[in-house]
Amino acid sequence: MTNTETKVVIRGLYKIFGPEPQTALEHVRNGVGKTELLEQHGHVLGLRDINLEMGDGKITVIMGLSGSGKSTLIRHLNRLIEPTAGEVLVDGVDVLSFSEDQLRDLRQTQMSMVFQKFALLPHRTVEQNAGMALSVRGENSTPIAGDARKWLDRVGLGGFENHYPHQLSGGMQQRVGIARALTSNSPVMLMDEAFSALDPLIRTDMQDLLLELQKDLHKTIIFITHDLDEALKLADHLVILKDGEVVQQGEPQHILLNPNDPYIEDFVSDINRARVLRVRSIMTPIDGGIPSDAHGEVDYDDTLESMIARSGGDTTHSYVVTQDGSPVGILEMTNLVKALVPRVSSTAGARVL
Repeated sequence: MTNTETKVVIRGLYKIFGPEPQTALEHVRNGVGKTELLEQHGHVLGLRDINLEMGDGKITVIMGLSGSGKSTLIRHLNRLIEPTAGEVLVDGVDVLSFSEDQLRDLRQTQMSMVFQKFALLPHRTVEQNAGMALSVRGENSTPIAGDARKWLDRVGLGGFENHYPHQLSGGMQQRVGIARALTSNSPVMLMDEAFSALDPLIRTDMQDLLLELQKDLHKTIIFITHDLDEALKLADHLVILKDGEVVQQGEPQHILLNPNDPYIEDFVSDINRARVLRVRSIMTPIDGGIPSDAHGEVDYDDTLESMIARSGGDTTHSYVVTQDGSPVGILEMTNLVKALVPRVSSTAGARVL
């Protein structure tokens, strides 16, 4: 990972489920795969040699199909699951070396978690649920109430402080979960399929809310999803897992344009590329002066969909691409058309999420 400091680093992480994981680990390191490990040795391969860097203040999205290991991976970060081998470093310190007191402090002050099923206490009010992390730390109730109300306001739940979870919709309950994570004031947020249980429109609203909050807060967010559209929308850095292994990772636009595996080609084949891809991904850097026949200026982060509308579909047009008002590239509409055509995987077929 470049151009940013790392907050969380994972090195050589393995997780094997079964009665003799260390024995099974040797088989895995000698090349035994997930299916063979289960059939011949009675162990389940959860994670295999995971190496990741998660940028400080960035959103890292980890995605894959069911059984790919994504939820297993996120639970290693705060040691809800103990690894078979490897390192998990937060600010350069190995979490796996922590004592019980250090681990408790990590979970209470350094990492907050937003769950798929909301995990609100039904007998506590919205305000009490939002302030739960501070309450567990034993902080004074008056500041807790103030902080909880502040973040409830930020997530659009001002006025609902005295309601109970059963009086709220699913989307509102998840907003309480996000407010609770923010009230804890932890620098790292773990979000495990946080929006998967929500209706599509509410899910979109929650994604927009998260991005809006992130502009101001710059949290280090590790977000788990099985939805590629969601991953492409949220991720600064995208990690795609299959059978417990990293298949590809990098900047989402680059992965979409340059899938390195038939598995990923299948994933990206159905994406509305015009809506997802940005001008910056297909522009040509400026080499010399600005061409005199350009049809105007466009922004670095404009979507290809907006450019198709602007050009009226005329493939002879070209535009000067600007970032923060300065020219940085040239967009040729012929290149845009090429980018809309996905590579076809030789193994393309139906997949079940």
